[in-house]
Amino acid sequence: MTTSPLLEMRGIAKRFPGVVALDDVNLEVGRGEVVALCGENGAGKSTLMKILGGVYQPDAGEIRVEGQPVRILKVTDAMKLGIAFIHQELNVLDNLDVAANVFLGREPLLGPFRLIDQKRIHADTEPYLKRLGLNISSRTRLDRLSLAQQQMVEIAKALSLNARLIIMDEPTSSLTLSETERLLALVRELSQQGVSVIYISHRLGEVALCADRVVVLRDGRNAGQLKRDEILHDRIVSLMVGREIKSFYVESAARRVAGFLQVRNLRTGRYPARAVSFDAGKGEILGFAGLVGAGRSEVAKAIVGLDRAATGDIKLGGESVPVGNPRAAIRRGIYLVPEDRRGEGLVVGMCVRENITLPSLKRFAPFNLIRRDRERKTAEEQMVSLKIKAPGAETLVLNLSGGNQQKVVLGKWLAMNPKVMILDEPTRGIDVGAKAEIYRLMRALAGQGTVILMISSDMEEVLHVSDRVAVMHEGQITGVLERADCTEENIMQLAVGGTVAAARAADMN
Repeated sequence: MTTSPLLEMRGIAKRFPGVVALDDVNLEVGRGEVVALCGENGAGKSTLMKILGGVYQPDAGEIRVEGQPVRILKVTDAMKLGIAFIHQELNVLDNLDVAANVFLGREPLLGPFRLIDQKRIHADTEPYLKRLGLNISSRTRLDRLSLAQQQMVEIAKALSLNARLIIMDEPTSSLTLSETERLLALVRELSQQGVSVIYISHRLGEVALCADRVVVLRDGRNAGQLKRDEILHDRIVSLMVGREIKSFYVESAARRVAGFLQVRNLRTGRYPARAVSFDAGKGEILGFAGLVGAGRSEVAKAIVGLDRAATGDIKLGGESVPVGNPRAAIRRGIYLVPEDRRGEGLVVGMCVRENITLPSLKRFAPFNLIRRDRERKTAEEQMVSLKIKAPGAETLVLNLSGGNQQKVVLGKWLAMNPKVMILDEPTRGIDVGAKAEIYRLMRALAGQGTVILMISSDMEEVLHVSDRVAVMHEGQITGVLERADCTEENIMQLAVGGTVAAARAADMN
């Protein structure tokens, strides 16, 4: 790796109405260097990268590539400079197949009618899929793939551009452990081949494994940087938040009332032959662990009525809840914060006020006329309670950071006094400071008697937040662990279809 920088961003500033997103920010990336860009949600990371990717234009500052000043006015300008962007929120067309997504906008054409050369794009796509260890056909439609597989397709697209610089924004947020390991190995391979990588992640363990240098932003400014031998979890966190965070987790203090939520013989549309049964108590955080595809999200959607093919019995406080009826679930106070917050949890073209009051709009519409003053008051109360960083209740959700978008999703249900709150990957793509706030909120809700079902692929989160852990494998619960038995070994044994007894036997040998 040479010392001459491939990329220089100097004095970058960007302002939005009521918000200074970036203020005199500098970033340098060498050839073949892996630079981790860290910071809390709203620190300016995504804005800086969107400027580099041609989505936004800076209000001040300059960009140099290989020492030459450049103007990146649109996305295609970035592509021509060899800059590829893998977004945190998936940027795929799920009605097209894998090859069509990989070569979207760059399709090779044939003959006088300029028809797409289908044979060529499929043949050219296959090597990228193999390189990523993605065992799927290039002819598979995206809507048949999991979120993890769709994200790997985005990475394949970036590789196909033969980019000199790849920006990875939370690339492992939907990946399994094995897929994450493969991606980190790929990052090192790219670096050895002279490709530079800007790696944005809130998973600081990954940062320590793959980064040559860490650059930290805080409140739209440079907060500092760490060289390879200085990269430690606590030092990154200190730069990110400007203070010491002693613990991100809150131990259980609430008194449980067992069996308030009872689920019996629940069968989902994806796993109709597998029955799921469990209880959850008032004041309890019941974690759901398992590998990707284990059926956790399917159970969550069945409980709130989104899976119309589901069957089984659900009781809340002794009263039956109709299966497959979302309205009935909402009337009884059973709410879901989905994994895909932008696609399923928000209307990003609407403002904070409209999103927070949308599920309970009748409360704000006497005589079918919406009282915006009442809406605004409720929205502002939730913004203060959840510490949502936005200029005001009329700010478009599209312009908020990922962590603040997640808080808006939470806010719309908290305004309706939940009895059961199901959170599917509640801290995916959220920084360490915001995670602590989400955990405190979950514990406060549990303390008020709310049943919390938390689905998470983050092992530390499952272990440190849950009162008990239900582990799923291929559509069924293989075991429910009490707090004393919640260890990584026990969870992984159950996640692969084993037993706790097998995990204990392995420990003894």
